[in-house]
Amino acid sequence: MSAAAYFVDGRLADSAEFYRVACDPARSVVVEACAGAGKTWMLISRIVRALLAGAAPQEIVAITFTRKAAGEMRERLGEWLAEFAACAADERVAALVQRGMGEAEARAAAPLLAGLHERLLSEGRFVEIRTFHAWFAQLLRAAPLELLMAEGIAPELQLLEDEADLQPDLFKRFHRAVLADAGLHADYLAQIALRGRRVVEDWLLAGFAKRVELRLAAQHGRLIESLPGVESVAPELACHADPVEAFGALRSELAELARELGAAKGVRAQEAARDLQLALECAEAPAAFDSAWAALFTKTGTPKKTLGDSAALRQAQTALERIALAVAQRQAQLEHGRMARLCLALIEQFDAIKSTRGLVDMNDLERGALALLADGAASAWVQQRLDAQVRHLLVDEFQDTSPLQWHALHGWLAGYAGAGGGRGLSVFIVGDPKQSIYRFRRAEPRVFMAARDFVVTGLGGHLLACDHTRRNAAGVLDVVNAAFAAVDGFRTHTTASSVAGGFEAVEVPPSERANAEAREEGWRPSLEVARSEPEFKRRQAEAEHVTHAIAQQLASGVPAGEIFVLARKREALRVLAQSLRHAGIPHVAPEEQALLDAPDVRDLIALLEALASPGHDLALAQALRSPLFGASEDDLLELARAAGSAHWLGVEAVPRRSWWQALHGADAAGRSPALQRAGTLLAAWRDRAGRSSPHDLLDAIVDEGDLLARIAARVPAAECRARLHAVEALLALALDLDGGRYSELYGFVRALKTRALGLVLPSEPDAVQLLTVHGAKGLEADVVFMIDTDAQATRAESATLLVDWPVDAAVPARVAFLASESRPPPALRALLDEERAQREREELNALYVAMTRARRLLVISRTVPARSGNPAGWWSRLRELAQPWSCTAESVSVAAQAAPALPELQRWSAPPRPEAGGAARDEAQARLGEAMHRVLEWVSGTGRAAGPLIDAAAQMYGLDAAQRERLVEAVNAILHSPDCMPYFDAAQLDWAGNEVAIQYQGEDLRIDRLVRRAGTWWVLDYKLGSSPERQDEYLQQMQRYREAVAQLQPGEPVRSALITGTGRLVPVG
Repeated sequence: MSAAAYFVDGRLADSAEFYRVACDPARSVVVEACAGAGKTWMLISRIVRALLAGAAPQEIVAITFTRKAAGEMRERLGEWLAEFAACAADERVAALVQRGMGEAEARAAAPLLAGLHERLLSEGRFVEIRTFHAWFAQLLRAAPLELLMAEGIAPELQLLEDEADLQPDLFKRFHRAVLADAGLHADYLAQIALRGRRVVEDWLLAGFAKRVELRLAAQHGRLIESLPGVESVAPELACHADPVEAFGALRSELAELARELGAAKGVRAQEAARDLQLALECAEAPAAFDSAWAALFTKTGTPKKTLGDSAALRQAQTALERIALAVAQRQAQLEHGRMARLCLALIEQFDAIKSTRGLVDMNDLERGALALLADGAASAWVQQRLDAQVRHLLVDEFQDTSPLQWHALHGWLAGYAGAGGGRGLSVFIVGDPKQSIYRFRRAEPRVFMAARDFVVTGLGGHLLACDHTRRNAAGVLDVVNAAFAAVDGFRTHTTASSVAGGFEAVEVPPSERANAEAREEGWRPSLEVARSEPEFKRRQAEAEHVTHAIAQQLASGVPAGEIFVLARKREALRVLAQSLRHAGIPHVAPEEQALLDAPDVRDLIALLEALASPGHDLALAQALRSPLFGASEDDLLELARAAGSAHWLGVEAVPRRSWWQALHGADAAGRSPALQRAGTLLAAWRDRAGRSSPHDLLDAIVDEGDLLARIAARVPAAECRARLHAVEALLALALDLDGGRYSELYGFVRALKTRALGLVLPSEPDAVQLLTVHGAKGLEADVVFMIDTDAQATRAESATLLVDWPVDAAVPARVAFLASESRPPPALRALLDEERAQREREELNALYVAMTRARRLLVISRTVPARSGNPAGWWSRLRELAQPWSCTAESVSVAAQAAPALPELQRWSAPPRPEAGGAARDEAQARLGEAMHRVLEWVSGTGRAAGPLIDAAAQMYGLDAAQRERLVEAVNAILHSPDCMPYFDAAQLDWAGNEVAIQYQGEDLRIDRLVRRAGTWWVLDYKLGSSPERQDEYLQQMQRYREAVAQLQPGEPVRSALITGTGRLVPVG
C-alpha cells in the first residue's frame, strides 16, 4: 500500500516528476486524481507558480462549480500567500519543491514568494476564481446586445435564483396559450384523457427540467423525429393508418386456430377457443385485437404455454405480437409529438416571463456563452479580448461539467488547437470521473474524457493520473479496492496514511427485528398519539443502534465534529436526528434546507399573518404558543372560550368574536401573565405594522419581545445556534428579498409563504455532521457512518424523458418522451438500457464518494427491509468485507451539553427616538418613486392596462390614498405624453429592455429603460421630480450610461433622456 500510484502520459512515475508536470504553469495538463489526492491543492499550487512566473492576477481564471467552492479556493489562496510571507526562507523553499520546482529554482524564487502577498494587496487586483455561470455572465455583460436579442436573453441579466418562484404564473400563462391555440388544445385534451391531469403535469415538469435539450433538439429539427413510427419496428404494418387494422387479415387464421383449440382436450385450450370466437365476433378491430390477445397471452404479455405447441398457434401469437409492437410504437410516437409541442409552448411562456422581468436562468447563461463563442464575428471579438486578458485557465472538478458547458468552453479553446501553446494560454483541468454524481444537473463524466483528449491532442498537453490518496487509512482503502476491483476503469489505490484504520458494520440483531415487525399498535387515541408506521419502526431501530455506536465513539475521545453520518436521502437522517436529540448528542445537518422548515421562522410568519389579518385565529394561536409568548394550552382554551369558539355542556355560550378581539377585550385583565404580555406587545406591533417596513417590524418584534433569549432558554443547547440563526436569516431576508421591494406586511408574508426559500445553517464544528452523499462531497472526517445502505432499488420512472447526447455533438441526437420505463416502446429500449447503465454507474460513484470520506474508520448500517434486500445495493456489496461492530454493547450515555451560564445584565433603555420628520417624508417619496419605476417596468411592451398594475404597486409599497393618487398622476402623465409615448410603444421600437444591467470600467450599472428607435439607442431614466435636469449628479450618471452603451454598440448613435413624473422627456445628451 505504500508504493505511490502516479502516472505521467500513461507511464508510472514518482511523485517528484508528477508534481513537476502538474504544477508547471507553462504546460497544459489534464489530471485524473482519486479522492483525497489533493486536486484543489494542485490547482492552487499552479496559481501560485503562475504568479511567481510573472502572470498578473487578472490573467489567471480558475473555474469551479459552486460559490462555496470558489469562496474556499479564494480563502485557501489568501491563507497560503499570508503564510508564505511570514514563514522562514527554508520553509518557502520546501513548499516550492513540493510544488514541482527544483532545489536551485526554488531558492531563487523564494524571495519572490515572500513578497507575493504584498504585491497582490498593493496592486489591488486578484485572481479570477468564479463558478462557470459567473464567468459566463461576465462574458455576456460585454456581449453585443444584438446577440442577446437573437438568443432571446434579457440583457438585464438578472439571475433567477429559483425557477419555482415563477411556476404559478408560468402555468397560468401556459393554460391561456393552450386555450388560444386549437392544435395545442387538442393535444392537451388527448393527453389528459389518456393519462390524467396529474401525469400530464408531471410530464410537463419533466420536460421543463430538460428545456435545454428540448430547445436544442427542436432548433435543429431533431425533436419530433426523436421517436420514429411503426416503420422502425414493423415495416410491414406501416401501410396502415393504425396498425391494429392489420387484425382483419388474421381473422381467417384465428378462426381456424379457434377450431383447433376447441377440438383439444385441455380445459385451458377450450377456454382460449371460446375467447377467440368471441374476439372474432367483435366488429371493431381494437376490441377484437384486445380480446384475441387476452385469449392467447398472459397478463404480463407472454404467450400462454398451456395451449399446446402447434405451428398455427405460434404463427398466430407471432402475428399478434407484431401488431402489439406496432401499436405500442405508434401510441408512443403520438404521445411524444403531443408532449413535445406542449413542452415547447411551456418553454415559450417561460421565456416570455423572463424577458418581461429581465431575468435569466443558468441555462440562459450557458447557451448565451455558447452562442457568443460560436458566433463568427462575436467569437473573434471575444477571442481577442480573452487572448489579451487570460493566460492561465484552470478548471476544478471537471467531471461535473455538462455537455453544454464543455461545448461553450471548447468554442474558445478550439482556437488554440494546433498552436502548441505558443499563443500564451495554458490549460489545467482536474477531476475524477469516479466522483461524478450530479447527472440531475446535467453533469456528464464522459465530457471529462472528451476534454482530456482535446487537451492532449489539440493543445499538446500532458495526461496525468494519481491513484495515491493522502486521506484514507489502509483499512478503509483495502475495502475500497476490494469493492471496486471489478468495476471498469478502476485502478488500485495506494495511501500515504500510516494509520491502520478499519471497516465495520452495525446491524440490528434478528431478535429486535422480529420484535419490531411483530409489535402491534392496537387502539390509540388518535388526537394524542401519533401513528407509527412499520417502516418508521425499522428506521428507528437502525437509528438507535447507530446512535449507540456514535456515543461509544464520543466516549472513546473522538470529537463530535470528526464524525460524519452519510445517507443518500434525507429521510434516514431525520430519523437519526431524533434519536441523537433524545441521547443528548450535539448534531447538525449543515446542508441547505427550506426556510419554512425552521420552527421559529414558521412562528414568526404566523405572527406576521396575525398582525396583517387580525381575524386569522389559527395564526394567532400558533404565535401565542411560540417561545416569543409561551402561552400554555390552558391559555388557548381560555381564549377560545372567551372568543366563543369552544363550547362545553353546561357552560353558557358567549357571542362569537375573533381571538384577537378576545385577547384585547375588556375581560383581558384577569388572564394569565403570558396572555396579558402578548396583548400589550401585539397591540403595539399592530400599530407599528401600518407605518414600518417588514424588516423594521420584525426587528422590533425580536428586540421588544426578547425573542432570542426566550428561544435560548427553551431549546436544547445543541439546537440553540441553528434556531437563532434561522431568526437572523429571516431578518436579513426581510431586507434582501426581491431587492427589499416589500414595504408593506401583506405582500411580504405572501412572498415568504409562496416562495421556495432556502436556509443554510451555520457550521457547527463541535457537532456530529448529518449529510447526504452529495453534501459530503469534498469533505472528510475521522469516522464516517453510512446508514440506510440496503435501500430498495429505485423504481422504474414514469412520465419522463430520455436524452441521447453524444459528448462530441453540439446538440442532442434524440430527446424522447417516455410514458413508462417499465413498458418502453421498442424503438427506445436500447436508449433506456444505456440510461439505466449510466444510473448504475452513478450509483457506484456515489458509493465511492461516501466510502472515501473516512480517514480512519468507516462504518455501515442498514434499515432492515420489509422484504428481501437489494442484491445490487451497497449493503450486499460491502457486508462481507466488514467486521462486526467491535465496541462493547454496554449502554453508553452522552450528557447533553449544558447551556453556558449567562450573567444577568441590567436592561438598558434607549432614549426616545426623535420624530421622523423629514426622514419619514423622504422615505415616503422614495417608496413612491420605486412604485412608479415598478409600474413602468410592468407596463412596458405588454399592452396591459395600467390600472391593475398601479393597484398592485400601491399595495406592494404600502402607499396611502394620497400617494396612490400621485402615482396614478405620474404614470398617466408619462404614458399619455406625446413625447414619452413612442418610447413605450413596441411597434415603434427596434428593441427595448427594462432594468438593463451592464458593466463599465469595472462598475455594475443598471439602466431603467434602454431602447433602440430608428437606429438610435436611447438611455431613459425615470425621475419623479419635475426638473431633474438641474441636478449635476443626474447628468453625470446619464453620461456614464451613454458611454457604457456606446462601448457595447460601437459606431451606433447613443442618446439619453430623463423622463419626469410630469410626463416631460428631457434629452440630456
